[in-house]
Amino acid sequence: MSQTYDLEERTGKFGEAIIIFCKKLPENAISKPLISQVVRSATSIGANYQEANGASSKKDFRNKICICRKESQETKHWIRMLNQCFPKDKEELRLLWREVQELTLIFQKIVSSLKH
Repeated sequence: MSQTYDLEERTGKFGEAIIIFCKKLPENAISKPLISQVVRSATSIGANYQEANGASSKKDFRNKICICRKESQETKHWIRMLNQCFPKDKEELRLLWREVQELTLIFQKIVSSLKH
């Protein structure tokens, strides 16, 4: 199993975990837009990583990886906001935040290695 496949699988599993978590949350005027935002940003990480793997050039690859990093960072923000709406889910949100933080660091390392 290649390292590329591992990150594809990891980003996919993270998106799935966010969907599963959000499906159980009650929606109201405050939580509904937050849930929508976190689902969009979290699932976008894996989608953009898939696009990066099919990139037509090194520049295209770098651009897609930068988008992965940005979407990871955005997802951390939405998880933080969800924590305010759903403090009883603090532990599960902490685990999701930890995973997306690791993804952010991985994408940052990839971007940094491409500059050289």
